[in-house]
Amino acid sequence: MNCRRCRQPLEKPGDYCLQCETANADGVVAVFGDERAELTFLRGEPTDGEFDDPTATDAVVGETTVTTVPDDGNRTGRTQLRNYAGRVADEIMRKRPETVYAAGDRAAIRETRAQVHFEFLRVSEEAPVATVLRRRGEPALEVVERPPSEKIGGSHSTLIGDRTGRRAIQTVARHPHVKKIIPGPIDAGGQGSRRGLRAKVTRADEHGNVRLLLRDGSSVQENRVVTTAGDRDTGERVREAINDALREAELATASS
Repeated sequence: MNCRRCRQPLEKPGDYCLQCETANADGVVAVFGDERAELTFLRGEPTDGEFDDPTATDAVVGETTVTTVPDDGNRTGRTQLRNYAGRVADEIMRKRPETVYAAGDRAAIRETRAQVHFEFLRVSEEAPVATVLRRRGEPALEVVERPPSEKIGGSHSTLIGDRTGRRAIQTVARHPHVKKIIPGPIDAGGQGSRRGLRAKVTRADEHGNVRLLLRDGSSVQENRVVTTAGDRDTGERVREAINDALREAELATASS
């Protein structure tokens, strides 16, 4: 494959061209298993007047597989996981994509995300590439660049769960499509639990906004989350992504 701009040959399909500093893949779909990760490299359709390689017209411009062998035949250990994720991260960094769409093993996703600085979005393990290609044809949601601390407001400043509650709120606030979180009053009349704080994002309303439920013992707090989604369907995509982030932080309820 040649660079879409200067036509110089690339070492691997979709690689970022160092000669003319041009990205040749703007998305990576990474599906992680215990011992292998399947990576698919995507490129959007060129706009009017944009340079492109006329021989590369498909959205998928390349694929590769990264494999690993668990230590001593057991499930992935910490050092081996870090090395596995590092090899995947190296392949991603060769492309310098705008977004990485990840599915599969959560530990491997979390470790890989820690080693790169690109936007990560979770996608379903069922037909992930087809799902991403379909979504890429939809209008992009606005990204909120403000730091998480500036997204939290409202008249109620107290959060249940102390540090864990604050961590849950900040996890939600870090999502790029969250505009604002408005903490609600605390209801102490719920059913008691010894599991500690649990978080769950409810289904989106007709405007694409959701609510974050925090439960800690017998206390429940409902927090309004304003997103950049404009309707229920896109709000549901944001909800799924936020609940995935809460699960990765080990804060989500089992039914999230």
